[in-house]
Amino acid sequence: MIYLFDTGSFSKLKHFYPSVFKSVWIGLDTLVTEGLLLSTKEVWNELEGGDPHKPLQDWLKARKNLFTTPTQAELSFVGRIFAVDHFQTLIGEKQRLRGMPVADPFVIAAAAIRGGTVVSEEQFKPNAAKIPNVCRHFSIGCVSLEEFMAKEGWQF
Repeated sequence: MIYLFDTGSFSKLKHFYPSVFKSVWIGLDTLVTEGLLLSTKEVWNELEGGDPHKPLQDWLKARKNLFTTPTQAELSFVGRIFAVDHFQTLIGEKQRLRGMPVADPFVIAAAAIRGGTVVSEEQFKPNAAKIPNVCRHFSIGCVSLEEFMAKEGWQF
């Protein structure tokens, strides 16, 4: 299964200290090497503009190839997402006004086109424009970091 990581799930990994949770990082590396753990350039841009955590940033920089550039098919799917009026609020006013990166629709589109599952820490909320809501609307798998680890059969 291909997993498309959102910014929040990468950020949550900073709590899994590489020197203590070695098996987490070995598992992640295996998935990256097999091409089964991906993300998008917009996630990379959000991570760069956020609160960097040195070990996580170093790990991600060494694996920057997992941050893909959207394909034409993915860009078309982003258009399908925004064709739903309610989902246009995926881009917040602050992001629009400041020209900040917005990764959510690109992560969802990449998962849709690649037949993958989104890994996100956002929670489904009725009538909201959240990643799980959009994924449910388009029948795309969406799990949390904990659920991702359980799906992979990881135990620590």
